[in-house]
Amino acid sequence: MDIQNLIQTVLIYALPVVFAITVHEAAHGYVARYFGDNTAYVMGRVTLNPLKHIDPIGTILMPLLLYFATSGAFLFGYAKPVPVNFNRLRHPKRDMVWVALAGPASNFFQAIVWALFLVGLVGAGIDETFFIKMAQGGVLVNLVMWAFNLFPLPPLDGGRVLAGLLPRGGAQEFLARIEPYGFFIVMGLVIAGVVSTWWLSPLMAFGYQAISLLLSPLTALIR
Repeated sequence: MDIQNLIQTVLIYALPVVFAITVHEAAHGYVARYFGDNTAYVMGRVTLNPLKHIDPIGTILMPLLLYFATSGAFLFGYAKPVPVNFNRLRHPKRDMVWVALAGPASNFFQAIVWALFLVGLVGAGIDETFFIKMAQGGVLVNLVMWAFNLFPLPPLDGGRVLAGLLPRGGAQEFLARIEPYGFFIVMGLVIAGVVSTWWLSPLMAFGYQAISLLLSPLTALIR
C-alpha cells in the first residue's frame, strides 16, 4: 500500500466526510426536535461539532482497515446514530418519515453545495488538483450517503421511511422483527453486490443528472 497515496486520499476526503456525517446526524436531531422529541438536543447531538457524531470504530478504524484490506476497493463506515424517541413525536408514524428523510436530504443538499464549489473553481480558472478532487469527492461522498441511507431496510433511514409509509399490520411488524439483524443483512447485500448494482448505481446516476440539470444555467454562464 502506497502510504503517500493514502495520506493524499485522506486529506482530500476528510473535510467532505466530516461535514457529510456531522450535518446528516444533526439534521435528524433538529427535525426530531421540531416534531416534538428533544432527546438528541438534550444529549447535545443537535450540533455541528463533529466530535459529537464521530464513532472511533465506525468512522475511523473500520474505513481505514477496509481501505488497507481491499486496497481501497471497498469502504464502509458509520457515525454515532442520533437518539430519537419516536413515541415522543407529535404524530409518530408520520413524523418518523420526516425525521428519517432529514439525514439523506441534508446529504443531497451538501452534494449540490460541493458541485457549486466545483463550478466556482472552474469558473474562476482555478485548476489546483487538490481542491478540484476535494469538490468532486464532496459530491461523491454525499451522493453515496444519500443513496445508501435511503435503502429501504432498517436500521437505515430508508427502512424508517418505509415503516412510516406502510399501513399498520403484518408488513410493518415484519420490518420491526428484522431490524435487530438489519445491519448484517445490509452488509451481506453490500458484499454480494446487490446494493451497489440495483440501488446505489441507478440512484447515484439519477443524483448526478439531477444536480447537473439544476446547475446547467450556471455552468452555461461560465463557459
